Amino acid sequence: MELSCSRCHQTVQPEDCFCPYCGLPQLVYNADGSAGPGQPERPVETARDASAIEWQPALRSAVAIGIPSGILCAEFTHLGLIGALLMPIAAAWVVALYLRSRRPAWITVGAGARIGLVTGILGGFAAALTTGASLYAMRYWMHQGKAFDDAWTNNINLVSQQLATLGFDAQAIATNKALMLSPEGRAGSMLFNTALLGVILLAFSVAGGALGARFLGRPRRA
Repeated sequence: MELSCSRCHQTVQPEDCFCPYCGLPQLVYNADGSAGPGQPERPVETARDASAIEWQPALRSAVAIGIPSGILCAEFTHLGLIGALLMPIAAAWVVALYLRSRRPAWITVGAGARIGLVTGILGGFAAALTTGASLYAMRYWMHQGKAFDDAWTNNINLVSQQLATLGFDAQAIATNKALMLSPEGRAGSMLFNTALLGVILLAFSVAGGALGARFLGRPRRA
């Protein structure tokens, strides 16, 4: 006979003392009608809401892991796809560390996603700050401003040539080229790229936290 939790209606096993999804204690009724624990002689664990998060330990792990991961994901580190994968791994790691201090060690997917959200916010901010600081250092401290401007000009010229080949209006191409080569255009493009990087890292981090909770957030059985 399939058993289900009376609170969340998820399927539970007969030997489960607590629901692995919401933490509700489970009772098994004997033949005489008396209620007994689902598994005798197992230490009674304090039931808690698996969707609730104790933010103090979660934030410590998020700061310790999310910020360094965000720095490594900054635009000028050139890690490519590896950099994009760092944030979901970091978020899942934060969830794993959080679960190590929880008794019972379970958590809902939504709570894991919220931990991933906080980790992603910290990582995205660190990535944006590192990108801006790197650009400033390259231009003013390392005196690479001319090389950066020449690379930007070459990219804009290449894009303009491709648009002309595709049959776009010549006047529109010239207007867009002038805008992108202006200081305002370069600053706006860099700001957009940095914001887009932060959004991508945030989304990946939320997914990583949710997946971490999905695969790690289960009760430990003796």
